[in-house]
Amino acid sequence: MKFVKYLFIIAICCFFLGIGVIFGLYKYLEPELPDVSTLKEVKLQMPMQVFSAEGELIAQFGEMRRIPVTLKQMPPQLIHAFLATEDSRFYEHHGLDPIGIARALIVTVGAGSAQQGASTITQQLARNFFLSPEKTIVRKAKEAFLAIRIERSLTKDEILELYLNKIYLGSRAYGIGAAAHVYFGKDVSQLTLSEMAMIAGLPKAPSSYNPINYPDRALVRRNTVLYRMLEEKYITQQEYMEAKNSPLVANYHEPEVAFTASYLAEMVRQEMIDKYGDNAYTDGYKVYTTITKSLQTAATDAVRNNIIDYDMRHGYRGPEHILWKGAEAPWEKQKIVEFLKGVSSYGPLIPVVVTKADGQQATVMFNDGETLALSFSAMRWARPFINDRAMGASPRKVTDVIKAGQQVWIRKSGENWMLSQIPGVNSALISLDPHDGAIKALVGGFDFNQSKFNRVTQSVRQAGSNIKPFVYAAALDKGLTLSTLLTDLPITLNVGGGKTWSPKNSPPTYAGPLRLRVGLGLSKNVMIVRAMRVIGVDYAADYLQRFGFPEQNISRTESLALGAASFTPLQLARGYAVFANGGYLIDPYFITKIEDDTGTIIFAAKPKVACGFTCDIPVVYGQTAKPQALVSNTVDLHSQEDATAAAAAAATADSQPADPADDSSDDVDPLTENAVNDITPVPNLPKIDPSKMPPADPYAPHVISSELAFLMQDALKSDISGEPGGGWNGTGWRAARDLKRNDIGGKTGTTNSSKDAWFSGFGPSTVTSVWIGFDDHRRGLGRGEAGAQSAQPAWIDYMKVALNGLPIQTTPQPKGIISVTIDMSTGQLPGGGRSRSEYFIKGTEPTARAYSEVGTTVTDGGGNTYELF
Repeated sequence: MKFVKYLFIIAICCFFLGIGVIFGLYKYLEPELPDVSTLKEVKLQMPMQVFSAEGELIAQFGEMRRIPVTLKQMPPQLIHAFLATEDSRFYEHHGLDPIGIARALIVTVGAGSAQQGASTITQQLARNFFLSPEKTIVRKAKEAFLAIRIERSLTKDEILELYLNKIYLGSRAYGIGAAAHVYFGKDVSQLTLSEMAMIAGLPKAPSSYNPINYPDRALVRRNTVLYRMLEEKYITQQEYMEAKNSPLVANYHEPEVAFTASYLAEMVRQEMIDKYGDNAYTDGYKVYTTITKSLQTAATDAVRNNIIDYDMRHGYRGPEHILWKGAEAPWEKQKIVEFLKGVSSYGPLIPVVVTKADGQQATVMFNDGETLALSFSAMRWARPFINDRAMGASPRKVTDVIKAGQQVWIRKSGENWMLSQIPGVNSALISLDPHDGAIKALVGGFDFNQSKFNRVTQSVRQAGSNIKPFVYAAALDKGLTLSTLLTDLPITLNVGGGKTWSPKNSPPTYAGPLRLRVGLGLSKNVMIVRAMRVIGVDYAADYLQRFGFPEQNISRTESLALGAASFTPLQLARGYAVFANGGYLIDPYFITKIEDDTGTIIFAAKPKVACGFTCDIPVVYGQTAKPQALVSNTVDLHSQEDATAAAAAAATADSQPADPADDSSDDVDPLTENAVNDITPVPNLPKIDPSKMPPADPYAPHVISSELAFLMQDALKSDISGEPGGGWNGTGWRAARDLKRNDIGGKTGTTNSSKDAWFSGFGPSTVTSVWIGFDDHRRGLGRGEAGAQSAQPAWIDYMKVALNGLPIQTTPQPKGIISVTIDMSTGQLPGGGRSRSEYFIKGTEPTARAYSEVGTTVTDGGGNTYELF
C-alpha cells in the first residue's frame, strides 16, 4: 500500500510539475506567439488572373495556385476524407487531441518508430499560417498553444474551411479547389470518391504521394484514405470497393486559358508589379483587358502566317539537330521520345525526328511516339538557303531536303502537314481604337516562348516611308495643298565638307511636276525631300512631336523626310490614329478595370477620347504665319536646272509606269546639321498652349485641325485606292483588291537595304501598324522584300477580320473643308484637261485657271514656217 501511496504522490507531483512546466513554457513563449485573431480577416494568397474584354482567362501569374472554396461548396465526402485521415475527432477536441496523442504514442512504441501523426487539423492550421516547418520541441509547443488559442477565436467550421483552402497539396496547388483543377481539371463538385480520397491523402507528403510523379505511391495512399473512411463509417463497403478498384488517372492541368495573348499579358504583369509590387502575385487581383478573342487570334495568325510565308520565300536552312547520320545506328524509340520532350514547340511549329526517308516519302516521330508520313509535296518549297538574296535549286525528291536522324519542324496547313523551320525574321502587329486608344490586338513577335522581346513596345526601328504622311501634314499646315505641284526629279544636296546627298526614288523613275496627293500615293522620295526643304527641318521635327513621337528619336536632318527617325510600332499606330480620329492624340491603354479578391473594382480606365471631325475644339498648338515661299501653287521650281528637267520629264511622263511595284526603299543616310535648304525654314513650333486645354476636358489633346486630319485621311485612302482617272495605283493597292472597301487608308514603308518593312493604316474604328524585319539591325529582308510584299499581307489578313461585318463608312466633312474641281496636271482650276474634285481647307483653294499654250505659226513667201511667239 505504501508503494501505491508513494506512486500516487509521485504522480500528483509529476502532474503539477508538468502543469507548472507547461505554464512556465507558455509564459516564456507567449511574447513570441502571434495574434490568432488575424485569422478572422486572413487573405489567402491567390494568383493574379488576366482576362479578355469578354471575361475569358488569358493568363495567370503567381507561384501559388489557389481557388478558394467555401465549406458549403465542398462535397461532404471530400470533407469526410480529410477528417478520417487527418483528424477523426476534429469536432470533439479543443485544439489538441489527447486520445490521438496517446494512440500515436502506443503505435510508435509498438512499431519502434513514428508511424502515426498526432497533429490535429487546428495544429496544422497554426503551423501553416504562423510557424516554420522545422521539427523542434519549441516549435511543437508553439503549435499546441496556438491551436488552443485558435479554437477559442474561430468556430470549427471556420477552422476547417481555412485549413482546406490553405494546405499545400503538391504541384503548386494550395487548397482543395486548386488541387482538383491541377490533378483532374475539375471543379471540386465534379470529383469522384476515388479522386477525393487521393487529394485527401496528399497532406502527409505532397511530394511523395504526388499522383503525377509517383502514381503507384499515390494509389496506395488513396486506398489507405478509403479504408479510413470505411472505418469511420463515412462510406459503405460497396462504395469502398468501387472506389478502390477504379483506376487513378491524374495529369497536370494548366489554368484553362481561352486564347493566347502572351505579350500583352506580360505588359499587364509589369503594370501590376509597378502598381502593387510583389503583392500582385498573391492578392488575387483580376485584371480585365481591352483585347478580344477574335481580333487577338486573327492578329496572331496574321503575323505568324506572314512570317512563315516570308521564310519559305527565302529557302530552307536545314535541320535543327542531327541525332544520327546514315551510317550510324538509329536511335531507339524511347530515346527519341525523351529527346523530343525536351524540345519546345513554337507557335504552330512542332518538333519531330525523321526516322525514315526515301525519294517520295519520309516518316517522322512526335514526342508521344506517334508517327506521320510526309510526302514530297510537304517540302517541295524547300530550296536550299544560300543568303537573303539567293537560294539553291528546287528539290526533286524527299532526300534532297531531309534525311533519317534529323530533328526538323512541321506545321499543319489546312488538312495537310508541311515541313517548316524556326524563322529568323520577326514581326509585330498593334491594333487600337483611334477613338479612345483601347488596344484591340497586340502581337510582339512570332512566339513569346521563343523570344520575350516585345517588338510592339520595345523595338525602335527606322520608320521609312511610314513617316511621310506626318511630314506632308506639316507641309499642309504651312500652306501647301493636296493639289500643290512638287517636282519629281533627281535632287542633289550639298551637306557640307564637300559631301553631297542624292535621294532617289524606288523604282528610280521620275515624272516631273506632280501633285502632292500623287507624290504621297506613289511614295516619291524626292518630292517629300522638296516638301521638307519648303517647311524646314526644325519645323518638321517639332511638328512630328504633335503626334506623340519622342523628340530624342527624331533626327534633325533632311533625311528625316525619308524615315531616318526611329519609332516603335505602337508609337506609329498612335500617330496614324490622329489622322483617323479627327486630329486628336489619344493615349493607348490595355487595362479596363482591376478587381480585388472580393470582386470590388479598385481601378477603372477613364481614357480621354477623340471628339471627331465635326467638333469645334481648338488645336492646342499656337498658329504660325504662312511662309512667303508658298504664294505659288508650284513649289521648288525655282532653278533653271529644275525647270528644264521638268519640261523634259513632262514630255516622257506617259512612258513612266503607272503602278509602282512597291513603296520607295528609302535613302535614310544621316545628314549633317548644316544641310543647305533653298528655302528659308519657318520658325520652330510653339509649345502647347495651356489656355486652349479646358480643365478636366474629357477629350484628348486636339493636336492638328480636323480639316487637316480630314485631308490627310483622304490622301492616305489614295495610297490604297489610287486616283480615279489618274492612271496610277498607290503603293498599298493590294488592300483595295483584297478588302474591297473604299474607307481604308494607309502607307507602306521600307528602309535602306530593306532592313525594316512597314504597313500602317486605318479602317472604321481601327488603326493597325505592322512591322517586319530582323532583330539584328545589320540584316536586311532581301531582294524583292518591301512594305507592300513583306508587311502589308499581315495587315490585310488582320483587317479582314477586324472590319468584317462593318458597313462602309464616310468620314464627316469638317465645316472648314470645301470641294473644288481642279485640273489634274496643274492642280489649278480646270482649263480643258483632265479634272477631278479635290478637297481644300477654305481659303487655300486655287484661284488661277489652268491653261495650255497654243503654238501659232506663220509662213513666209518662201514656204518657210516660223513660230509667231
